Amino acid sequence: MPVESGNRAIKDGSLATVMQRAAQRWKPEAMHFTTFDGERTAFMVFDLPDASDIPSFAEPFFMELNAGVEIAPAMNGDDLQKGLSQVG
Repeated sequence: MPVESGNRAIKDGSLATVMQRAAQRWKPEAMHFTTFDGERTAFMVFDLPDASDIPSFAEPFFMELNAGVEIAPAMNGDDLQKGLSQVG
């Protein structure tokens, strides 16, 4: 998230609140916090059962923190085997 909005979110407590709500709702396997390109960054690994869930995940970060959101689908080993069985 941009530095200025991140600073405000830390001072008013909204950063902690948004992250806690996301953790409670999405129950991520992992949450890691760092900086990337000079901005506060969080990496969350969680199950997104349906693409229609993207707005309910992303909008709190957009609206409350002015944060950017990138979602990258990934597979576990079982998913990969299932997908490869459908190739060819």
